[in-house]
Amino acid sequence: MEILIIVGIILALLFNFVNGLNDAANSIATVIATKVLTPLQAVGLAAFFNLVGPLLFTTAIAKTIGKGIVDPAILTPFLLVTGLVGAVFWVFFCSHFGIPVSSSHSLIGGVMGAGIGAGGFFGVIWPSGEVIVAFLRLGFIGLLIGSALFGSFAWCLGDRKLLYFGLGAVIGFAVSIPVGMMLGLVEIKGILAVVIFIVISPTLGFIAAYGFAALIMRYLSHASTPRRMNYIFRKLQIVSASFHAIGHGSNDAQNAMGIITAILVAGGLLTEFEVPLWVILASCGAISLGTLLGGWRVIDKLANRITRITPYQGFSASTSGGLVLSAMTALGIPVSTTHAMSGAIMGVGSTQGSAAVRWGVVREIIIAWIITIPAAAIVSYVFFAVASQVFPG
Repeated sequence: MEILIIVGIILALLFNFVNGLNDAANSIATVIATKVLTPLQAVGLAAFFNLVGPLLFTTAIAKTIGKGIVDPAILTPFLLVTGLVGAVFWVFFCSHFGIPVSSSHSLIGGVMGAGIGAGGFFGVIWPSGEVIVAFLRLGFIGLLIGSALFGSFAWCLGDRKLLYFGLGAVIGFAVSIPVGMMLGLVEIKGILAVVIFIVISPTLGFIAAYGFAALIMRYLSHASTPRRMNYIFRKLQIVSASFHAIGHGSNDAQNAMGIITAILVAGGLLTEFEVPLWVILASCGAISLGTLLGGWRVIDKLANRITRITPYQGFSASTSGGLVLSAMTALGIPVSTTHAMSGAIMGVGSTQGSAAVRWGVVREIIIAWIITIPAAAIVSYVFFAVASQVFPG
C-alpha cells in the first residue's frame, strides 16, 4: 500500500509537470506572438506566477477533483493511480503533437474511466435530475433574455440580421450559468459543471476579449498614435500575462493537489479531505517546472496559427482569460485554461473580421476539446482492467 501511495504521488506530480508543459502556451502565447518577451523570458515569467497562483486562492478545485468525480466509497490508491496513468498518457501524447488539450479534463476523464472500471457506470457521481432541470431552466431563461436584448439592440441600430438574435442567445446562456451560480440560484458541481463549462469558458473568454479589444479600438485608438499604442500595451501585456499565469496556476495546479490528497485519505494517512501545505507547494513546483521547459509546439499553435495578434489585442486576450479563470476558481470549477485562452484569442482576432481567424485551426482545437474526456477515460479504463488482472486484490 505504501509503495502504491508513493507511486500515486509521483504520478500526480508528473501530471502537473506535463500540465505545465502543455499549458505553458496559455499564459504566454500572446506576449510571444507580439514579441514583447522572448520565448525563454515568457516561459520564466509564467513559471514564477504559476507558483504564486495556488497560494492566493482556496483549494475548492482540489476538493472537486478529489471528492466530486467518483464515489468516495470506491476510491482507492489503485483506482487513482490508474486514472492518473490515463491522464498523463493523453496529455503527453497531445503535447508531443502540439495539440492544446485541457489537462484538467484529461485528469477528470482518467479518474472517470478508472471509476467506471472499479464500480461500473454508477461509480461516477452523475448529477441528479433536479440539478439538470434547474440548469436547463436557468440556461433557457438566459438564452431568451440574451437573444432579446442583443437582437433588439442590433435591430435598433439598423442592423437587422437574425444572426444577432442567435449570437445574443449564446451570450445569454454563457453568462446566465456562472451568474446564477454566484447568486446561489443553482448549484452546479462535479461532472455537470466540467462538461457545460467546456462550452461556457471559451465563450466567456471570447465575449470578454472581443468586448475589451473593441472598447480599446473605439476609445483609445484616436487618442494615441499606433506607435504610442503599441508601446503602452507592450508594457501592459507583461502585467496581463502575469495575471493569466496566476489564474492558470490557481486553477490547474489544484488538479494534483486533489488527487494526492484523495490518495492520502484513501490510504488512511489523512482522516479528512484537507490539502496539506507540502502538497500545495509540491504541486505548484511541478506545474512551474513543466511550464519552465515549455510546450513549444502548443505555444506555436496558439501564438501564431489562430490569428495575428497586436499588443493591445494580446493585452485584451490575456486579461480576459485571466478574469475567466479567476472567476471559475472562486466557484471551485476546474475549467480548462486552454479553452478560456483559445476563446479569448479568437475573440480579439474577430474584432478584425471573421476572416482574420483561421477557423480550420480552431476546428482542430475544438475537436480535441470534445474527445479529451472520453479518450482519457478509455485509456484509464483499459489500464485499470489490465492492471486488475496483473495485480489482483
